[in-house]
Amino acid sequence: MNMDYKTKKTGLVLEGGAMRGLFTAGILDVLMENNITFDGVIGVSAGAAFGVNFVSQQPGRPIRYNKRFARDWRYCSLRSWLTTGDLFGAQFAYHEVPERLDPFDDEAFENNPTKFHLVCTDAETGKAVYKHLTKGGSLAYDWVRASASMPMVSRPVALEGKLLLDGGVADSIPLEYFERTGYLRNVVILTQPQGYVKTHNKLMPLFRLFLRKYPQMIHGLDVRHEMYNQQLAYVARREQEGTALVIRPKTALHIGHISHDPEEMQAIYDIGRSTGLERLNDIKEFISRTE
Repeated sequence: MNMDYKTKKTGLVLEGGAMRGLFTAGILDVLMENNITFDGVIGVSAGAAFGVNFVSQQPGRPIRYNKRFARDWRYCSLRSWLTTGDLFGAQFAYHEVPERLDPFDDEAFENNPTKFHLVCTDAETGKAVYKHLTKGGSLAYDWVRASASMPMVSRPVALEGKLLLDGGVADSIPLEYFERTGYLRNVVILTQPQGYVKTHNKLMPLFRLFLRKYPQMIHGLDVRHEMYNQQLAYVARREQEGTALVIRPKTALHIGHISHDPEEMQAIYDIGRSTGLERLNDIKEFISRTE
């Protein structure tokens, strides 16, 4: 890693966090409005669902459709889970919305030189599955859905012979993977504040019940807190070395994994925007380094 800065590809690493991802969306909109680009983006779960709009260059889209459909049962609801098997409706949220109701710009996504990657977890092996999306359209939306499919409240998504669920189970903050792929100078957007430590998931008894067909997925969930905290330590080392710039909220974001409150969503998004504006010069300086 002693290459000149000017030869290093720049990356944008987006962790998940369900509706905390609206914090990330606010930052991404500030970046788009200021014409800041990267060689590659990698997103996990909500980081993938919202981050893909950075590559299609559609500022405002995630907060817009989340607020618009906040109380629509077809988008996210217990009724959707009980009737379809997915808390976030697979057909409505990942097809009707991007294809018709709030169209995703497939052409802009495909023409953007910024490469987009996402992370899923193979439910049968518990291992991370990394996907480089080059085309928009229905299949791409299913890959995004797979990355964001929370265990227990989502059906595994069948793609390329695998059954896929939330990428955050296997690789929550894929900085190390992106470095191995050649992105050696990365902006990392986290959705938890400095000092956050993940603890063992209290829902493990339910996960063991609902995911009993997938013992490796259960194991991944059981040790996820250990993996996540190790990744936080890795990010901190890279931050100290100067190869990563980390952006995080100053305090905990007060929003649940799901929300039906447009005002609550807007508040989290606005925190992201203000954070993006505060760190804008830091980001510009970091990605423009030549030595």
